[in-house]
Amino acid sequence: MEARLVEDLPGEPGWQFEPKWDGFRCLAFRAGDAIELRAKSGKPLARYFPEMTAALRGVAPDRFVLDGELVIPTGDTFSFDALQMRLHPAESRIKKLADETPAVLIAFDLLATPDGETLLQTPLLERRGTLEGFFQKIDAGDSVRLSPYTRDLAEARCWLESSGGALDGVIAKCVDGPYHPGERAMLKVKKRRTADCVVGGFRYERNSRLVGSLLLGLYNSRGKLDHVGFTTTLHDLDRRALTEQLETLIEPPGFTGNAPGGPSRWSTERSSEWQPLRPELVAEVRYDHASGGRFRHGTRLLRWRPDKAPRQCTFEQIEASPAATGRAPAAAGGAGDPRRSQHR
Repeated sequence: MEARLVEDLPGEPGWQFEPKWDGFRCLAFRAGDAIELRAKSGKPLARYFPEMTAALRGVAPDRFVLDGELVIPTGDTFSFDALQMRLHPAESRIKKLADETPAVLIAFDLLATPDGETLLQTPLLERRGTLEGFFQKIDAGDSVRLSPYTRDLAEARCWLESSGGALDGVIAKCVDGPYHPGERAMLKVKKRRTADCVVGGFRYERNSRLVGSLLLGLYNSRGKLDHVGFTTTLHDLDRRALTEQLETLIEPPGFTGNAPGGPSRWSTERSSEWQPLRPELVAEVRYDHASGGRFRHGTRLLRWRPDKAPRQCTFEQIEASPAATGRAPAAAGGAGDPRRSQHR
């Protein structure tokens, strides 16, 4: 069951709200000694998280299906970059990372019980109660945790306001709804933020000499301009005029700190080609999440900021404050510790 992005949390009765954790969505299957971890795309994940297969194999029930989020705790938050580092072809590298930065599964749904009952058609209200009963009986230590929930809209809004770091937003689920595999039957809301960024470079559109994307930068504590993301929302602009303006600013190096990367398993040789610019243009963009010194997804261009000096565009704009991250809901530990909000 997947979620579709909406602008606001539903206000009518009948909804359960849960944290949207910053991790990899994961279905965990156990049948005897056989453990299977699968991403929402269906991709197998077990080889990348051997410590999680071992943890699930150590759980008392030997048959169940959990839906949850794989995360890697680092300090008081989660590291999405550490998760991505696990997707490595070398088994020795994966084992080393598993020892150094073990993953945690935060469970928010139970799809099959230890006695073999399938819960796909069971309403969420009943599935949640069964999930809590499951957690009362297992001994998973800190490796498998119970995700909190609330049915109080005001509390859910507080969670949304505090999102950032470990919390990527808030999920809304219909309490009377069954589990719909593969369907976007949940709602997700993310806090929209803005930042003023220096345009440190651009890429031409494929098979064209018109600008296709702007490369965005922020100044770090050493005064270097780091590449932090991009925007392609240029359809409302005169792209021919913008291209001519950008071409007058072409001048290496563009980014003086971290620069756009070269080809990798996720990019092509074509996508690594970019034009460096003198750091003169400032754009205000909207983003939903930042981690590891980068915007997680593409951003939306809101407006140009000719009133803003490029040197004013620093990382302080996107770094989560301790006060904000401290209000995020806590995922409960293993057996006997089902800490959560209970607003029925």
